[in-house]
Amino acid sequence: MGIVNVTPDSFSGDGLHQRVDAAFDQAMRMMASGADLLDVGAESTRPGAQPVGAQEELDRLLPLLERLVVAGVPVSVDTVKAQVMAESLRLGVGMINDVTALADPAAAAVLAPQTDVAVCLMHMQGEPRSMQAAPQYGDVAAEVADFLQRAETAAVRAGIDRTRLLLDPGFGFGKSFAHNQQLFRALPDLVKLGLPVLVGVSRKTMIGHILDKPVGERAVGSVAAALLAAQYGAAMVRVHDVSETVDALKVLQALG
Repeated sequence: MGIVNVTPDSFSGDGLHQRVDAAFDQAMRMMASGADLLDVGAESTRPGAQPVGAQEELDRLLPLLERLVVAGVPVSVDTVKAQVMAESLRLGVGMINDVTALADPAAAAVLAPQTDVAVCLMHMQGEPRSMQAAPQYGDVAAEVADFLQRAETAAVRAGIDRTRLLLDPGFGFGKSFAHNQQLFRALPDLVKLGLPVLVGVSRKTMIGHILDKPVGERAVGSVAAALLAAQYGAAMVRVHDVSETVDALKVLQALG
């Protein structure tokens, strides 16, 4: 899964706000490099990010989304808003990636009738603007697993077939480095929950913490983490550096 941000405040510095041609070109390069689908986001969920209204998010998102769908690109939309989900589904996207795991009942109501649309449920403690202030857990792996199981149950009860669901442990979303480290090592246990697991650690602070490097110098570390996630059983990795990650995964598949 390649990451395409159309925000003005992406943590990774790759936001392409109001640059539809540049975002489209980046998206097509990612697909040519071997991405299976693209995750398009128009509202930043980085630590400290402030929320934006649904209409502003749509204004950022739809010009690019329309071009990608017409071009036949498989697209996931990274959003928490039912209105944005509905407009995205109207255009024909194949997946909704909700960092709140459908906390808004209206989101589940929008998604339930869409029998061919995948839904990713992510764990987050708190909300983006404050989630990294002082995250607390007794047992982070057990608590995240419990949350995801409850989110799965709620989604199924709302009418979303279990076969459409993916789980994301939410690295960096209300978690310290130690929490992220413990959670990453517990990925095999999350895989045992029986649903595909999506892992997104690309360029994140946890990689910077390990390497002591700024965002722009975390590509190799991010690829290494993606490989390890795949070895632990992740079904999908969400990355900025598509070409490098695809090459590494090909080597892992051939020699692992």
